[in-house]
Parts: sequence; C-alpha cells; structure tokens
Amino acid sequence: MASQFTRLSTAVPKLARGYAAAAAPKAPITLFGLDGRYATALYTAAARQNALEAVERDLTQIQSLIAKDKAVQSFLENPTVTRQAKAEGINALLSKAGKVSPLTKNLFEALNENSRLDQTVKVLGAYAELMSAHRNELPLIVTSAKSLDKPTLNKIADALQKSKLAEGKKLLVSNKVKPDILGGILVEIGDKSIDLTVSAKVAKLNKLITDSV
Repeated sequence: MASQFTRLSTAVPKLARGYAAAAAPKAPITLFGLDGRYATALYTAAARQNALEAVERDLTQIQSLIAKDKAVQSFLENPTVTRQAKAEGINALLSKAGKVSPLTKNLFEALNENSRLDQTVKVLGAYAELMSAHRNELPLIVTSAKSLDKPTLNKIADALQKSKLAEGKKLLVSNKVKPDILGGILVEIGDKSIDLTVSAKVAKLNKLITDSV
C-alpha cells in the first residue's frame, strides 16, 4: 500500500501505511530530533485529512492514561518486551482511549515496528507543541516557590501579552512550583526567560562577595 505519511528521512522509516502521496502541508514550526520528526509526519498527515484536532484529542487522552499509570510508560520503554507483546499492549492502550483515528493507530504501529515506543511521551509532547504553534499560541511558564492563584497568573499574563515578548501570539500561562527558588518568580515565555527569583539574587550577591575577596 502507498505510504500513510509522506516519507521522511531514513531516521523515520515507514512511519505508517495506507495514505496516498500528496503535497505535504507545512508544519507551523520546525522540530528537531526523532520525536520531532515523528510528530511532524503525523501533523502533516492529519492536516491532509483535516484531522488535526481529532488526533490531538486522541494523543491527549493517551498521554493522560500514560501519566496515570507509570507501568504503561515502563512497558513502552522496556526493550526486553517483544514486538508482538508490545503490539498487544498498544491495542489495549488505544482501546482505553476510545475510538481513535486511524492516523493515531498508524503512529503507534510505526513506533513499534521501528522499536521507537520509548519515544512515545516525547512524540506526544512534540505534537502538542505543533498544535500550539498552529493556533498561534505561545507558552508562558511562571515558576514560583509557592503555587500562585489564577488572578495573579492572569495579571502576569496580561502584562506580558501587551509586550513585544508575546510576539503578537496568545499566551498560554501555567504555574510551576519550585521551592528552591526561595521567592520571586522565573518567567519563561517561548525561548526567552526573565529571572526575578530570590535564589538568582542571592547567587549574584555571593558572586559579588567572592569577586571582591
């Protein structure tokens, strides 16, 4: 049968089967690494079939199932499990996710055939990144010593939304708790960061003291 996805480089052989060749839609951003290549191949195939959101729902559900059961991730990453056993495990996982798109099924079959199921979580994350870019979204991660309430996060997001850092995109704000920053916040927006943490200030102070000795 014809290739389900447009053939990529030899790093991602035979991603899946059953899709007629066509001009590949362009991904919104370029991702690197093996996970990026699989995710991009899936994205372009889904775009051809107007199934981007359907595949996204599948992968979100599967990601949730993996996150809830560490045994599933261990199973996917275990190199000693036979390909046949993993195929059966994949079918069980996809059944729990509900009625999934044929594209989603093809992805997991290809990962198994190529002994790349250990890349599953990374591939799911890479596809989510592509979909976020597709919707012109930009991740905004606010790291704090203690959890921040929604009004505080919204104030930070609103302030940054008006800045050049937002690049005219919609900011998707999330809060990461990291007690060892001591206080203040670390703001990560896209590939940029603003460090306003107490730990960073302490480190600078220590360096000044050390340099002056």
